[in-house]
Amino acid sequence: MTLRKILPLLLAAALLAAACGDDESTDETTDAGSDGEAASCENLPTKVDGTLTVATGEPVFEPWMVDDDPANGEGFESALVYSLAAELGVETVEWTRTGFDEAVAPGAKDFDFNIQQYSITAARDEVVDFSEGYYQVEQAIIGATDSPAASAGSIDDLKELRLGAAIGTTSLDYIETTIEPSNEAAVYDDNVAAKSAFDAGQVDGIVMDLPTAYFITAVEIPDASIIGVLPRASDSPEELGMLFEDGSPLVACVNEALGALRDGGTLDALEDEWLNQGGSIPTLSS
Repeated sequence: MTLRKILPLLLAAALLAAACGDDESTDETTDAGSDGEAASCENLPTKVDGTLTVATGEPVFEPWMVDDDPANGEGFESALVYSLAAELGVETVEWTRTGFDEAVAPGAKDFDFNIQQYSITAARDEVVDFSEGYYQVEQAIIGATDSPAASAGSIDDLKELRLGAAIGTTSLDYIETTIEPSNEAAVYDDNVAAKSAFDAGQVDGIVMDLPTAYFITAVEIPDASIIGVLPRASDSPEELGMLFEDGSPLVACVNEALGALRDGGTLDALEDEWLNQGGSIPTLSS
């Protein structure tokens, strides 16, 4: 066969091969793109295969966790973690402890996520990642039943009172930016210091998140009661989220599982069981 006859045949074969190669490449790209995320969640990108490594504080308190034992599945956050693990298809949950500020620091983490009432903020989101919110925080004020705070029906009624909150909390921010009392807010290192101030009559009321207020009035300051739930300070309520190292591929999988728990009513049921004890509490007006 002459070269003149061979060349057209070679050209046709090359074009056919190129066409077949393009089709195969397109199919592979489409397959990877269409189910890439699903595939990654089927094989969870956890630190340890088959295990969900979860960090929390030391110690931990009710109603978030019970008896300082996150592994017992009792308390809102502990129960939530085990519900998430089941939704993700993970049988083993390993717990580790960290300081609150330590976990927010930038850098690699030795846990899959950390859960200890982390408020989702833009500043923190610069160095870590968060899940979608699993709880919308409401603030409450506690005081003695015979204190000036007891008759408060609105934010304005609180402005002349002596109020306190723990340092570095959104409760303290709420006092300073929303209530804006005439007296400077008293600041405490922890709930023990707040209890001492309350017992000594140094404050009329203490502001804290509602679940903590339930625990405080039941266990640590039984002479106090929840005067009322405080109105939300904005249309974008404070939300708690699970904290991940920046860029963690696990965030999307946990969000998917969290969405399923929310849609199925599990999240509401856990909130009712662990965070909404004590009956109806009045909400103060703005």
